[in-house]
Formats: sequence, C-alpha cells, structure tokens
Amino acid sequence: MTYVSGFVTPVPDANREAYVASARAAWALFREYGALHQMEAWGGNVPEGERTDFRRSVALRDGESVVLGWILWPDRETADRCEAAMRTDPRFRDLTMPFDGARMIFGGFAAVFEASRGAA
Repeated sequence: MTYVSGFVTPVPDANREAYVASARAAWALFREYGALHQMEAWGGNVPEGERTDFRRSVALRDGESVVLGWILWPDRETADRCEAAMRTDPRFRDLTMPFDGARMIFGGFAAVFEASRGAA
C-alpha cells in the first residue's frame, strides 16, 4: 500500500524561489529512488489555533511562511531505502536547504484510504 513521507517547515519568504529550485532538484533524486509524486505547498491560509497550529509546530517567525510537503511512495520499503540513501548519497548533501531544517517536523505514514478524481 502507498506510503507517504510528510513534513511541515518554516521558510523565509525571501527564499521562496530558492526553495522551489531546491525542491525541483530534490525531485530528481527522489524519483530516481522510486518516489511516485512530490508536493510542495506554500502556506496561504495558515491560521493561529487555540491550542496548536502549523505556525507553532515550526516556531514560525516574522518574514517566514509555513510549507507543507509530502512524497508519495509505492510502499514503505522504497521510502526507507531512499531515507537511508539520504545519509550516504553525496548528491543529497549537495542540495541547498534555504530554510531552518532544525524546525522541520516530519514523519512517515501508511495510507489507510486513497481516492482521486476519476477513481472508483
């Protein structure tokens, strides 16, 4: 069953184009390691919550936006192989990260329901 690697991270607004360029470069590697889909979404409506919210989850600062992203994998094994390669493949180290990775939250998730337009 499909597996999802998801994350939320703060990105300085001034680094938006650099972030998109970095995501494009990373996609080439993720695709090579078996990823099916990558999505990067720049926060547009990220309200403050009463108890918790995306802003607090990444300690958002003035001049930053929240970015939500995910990578779709055919299965967990493929995602795990890529994650291991991120520590050994020097091409991952060469990618620029125009954001504070220490405030990124991330995790892996097994799909329990999937649907899309046109699917039964």
